[in-house]
Amino acid sequence: MRREASVLHLDLDAFFAAVEQRDKPSLRGRPVVVGGTGGRGVVATASYEARAYGARSAMSTAEARRRCPSGTAFLGGRFGAYRRTSDVVMALLRELSPLVEPVSIDEAYVDLAAPGTGHDLSVDGVTALARGLKARIAEATGGVTGSVGIGTSKLMAKIGSDLDKPDGLVVVPPGSELDVLHPLPVTRLGGVGPATAERLRQVGVGTVGDLAAKSLTDLVTLAGRAHGTGLYQLARAEDDRPVVAEREAKSVSQESTFERDLTDLAELNRLIDSMAARVAERLRASALSGRTVTLKLRRYDFTTMTRSQTLPQPTDDVRQVAAIARRLLAEAGTGGGLRLIGVGVSGLSQYAQGDLFADDDEPQEAVDDVVEEPAAPPPPADRRWWPGQDVVHDELGAGWVWGRGLGRVTVRFEGPLTPPGPVRTLAADDPALHPGDPPDWRPPTMDA
Repeated sequence: MRREASVLHLDLDAFFAAVEQRDKPSLRGRPVVVGGTGGRGVVATASYEARAYGARSAMSTAEARRRCPSGTAFLGGRFGAYRRTSDVVMALLRELSPLVEPVSIDEAYVDLAAPGTGHDLSVDGVTALARGLKARIAEATGGVTGSVGIGTSKLMAKIGSDLDKPDGLVVVPPGSELDVLHPLPVTRLGGVGPATAERLRQVGVGTVGDLAAKSLTDLVTLAGRAHGTGLYQLARAEDDRPVVAEREAKSVSQESTFERDLTDLAELNRLIDSMAARVAERLRASALSGRTVTLKLRRYDFTTMTRSQTLPQPTDDVRQVAAIARRLLAEAGTGGGLRLIGVGVSGLSQYAQGDLFADDDEPQEAVDDVVEEPAAPPPPADRRWWPGQDVVHDELGAGWVWGRGLGRVTVRFEGPLTPPGPVRTLAADDPALHPGDPPDWRPPTMDA
């Protein structure tokens, strides 16, 4: 731990949903759920209005639909819009310090004591700094808010940012860490998931204070040496992890959840080929390659399994990644049906050496499948569109997809700088309707 509260943690509030409400004025103040919208979909983010009805991240979309009232907006994600907003926020953080550690698209640590920063690290000083940061974020992002925690360690900064959400600010003064930490539920500690929490409950541990009363031997026996030692230290606020400006990617992966269980091997192999292509593209864009190819499967009964193969040399070759993933799928089987499949590459490095002995014809060309199987009918025109998608109509202007089905698509024509707009139902194959880019939420600059 540090002597001053000089680690800042920012967590943007219900980030995906907040961006949707900013860009879609008719949804402001209403329940919004972002995530998979199909039958197998999972909630990525729920607005605070939706959380009031029990919707939450990682819940199935079907369950969120049951809990939320009529009129709740269920939207597919718009990663481009979220990334643009995140980039603005991360740039503001880097104005505070050269040491900014993004944890995810909506979360980051900042070292306020980094060389050259010169910040006033008193409690009053960092409080004023955080208030100014929050105001700049709200202004620069069109109203997206974030909760800030500041403490003597990453642990206490993250705990602080979670204590007063949304739009909160908590500074944990040096010396008060245990007073803040010990009354909290033990699930507030990183690494205490449902299984660990249940084991702790069985031995009378419900709060962090209860955990701190356990000996190191007890916790190692309960959770294993590494995990038990970590819990012992966190319960005592012992955390000396530095803020690291560049986090190295550990893996590159792509996965998809299906609206129905899939069993057809040819169809699954085509999906694997597509995922392998996207993984390879991302590897090459980052000048990376990897040695371990992993296949992730979730079966009809929600059991999840992974299979992997490690190569003697790193690769970014799409043919090799796809061929290995196909072979792993054949070995695992598709019995009962699969509802999720993913392809990933790990063991990353900046070095790539193709397999000189790889067969040129692996994986099989898609034309082989076409010869052996009847061609699938084209998807309905309305499948081009998904709820929440940005669109542009040649005559009606920019808007977003409200709904689709039966060969039609319903669009609400509005944007972040307009009042709530009108709704129009169009033919799904209307030639005047096109996919659009995320709208700009920033007002146009005024000429002098």
